[in-house]
Amino acid sequence: MNAERHKKPRPPLDGGSLERIALFYVGRYATTRAKLRSYLARKLRERGWEGEGEPAIEPLVERFSSLGYVDDGAFAVARTASLQRRGYGERRVGQALHAAGIEAADAERAKEQARDGAFDAALRFAERRRIGPYASAVPERAAREKAFAAMVRAGHSLDLVRRILDAPPGQIPECDIF
Repeated sequence: MNAERHKKPRPPLDGGSLERIALFYVGRYATTRAKLRSYLARKLRERGWEGEGEPAIEPLVERFSSLGYVDDGAFAVARTASLQRRGYGERRVGQALHAAGIEAADAERAKEQARDGAFDAALRFAERRRIGPYASAVPERAAREKAFAAMVRAGHSLDLVRRILDAPPGQIPECDIF
């Protein structure tokens, strides 16, 4: 049977329905202004516009932001903490914030948080992958190169990756220069 089934077409949006779907979206998901803007534009493409004039997406997004329903700075800090708990580095955090549409001013506190927690995040990544000081034995060259590449892809700096991977199994390096 067809996955679409015989759905009744949704009516076009007007000002009130646009606000209702925006409110539902921000109530259900942690989001940014850019993501809310994109979501509303997609809904307008899918359902069309029946209201007077042009749809007021930008004023609606700004109003939700001023009311505190959407807070890009808080989203950035929370996303950074989540990525760091999973062991991702500063560069990868910056990429995720950029992809979420966070502007530089809103991302500054989160980027500082990523810089401050870079060493701990790298250790968490090494622990999850059982590499560096968390390996059971000193790896062969190919395994070391693979671990090196994985840490770099995770967004860690080359100096930090070298420091973590140079640590012998069982000896966690001290955080003195990072």
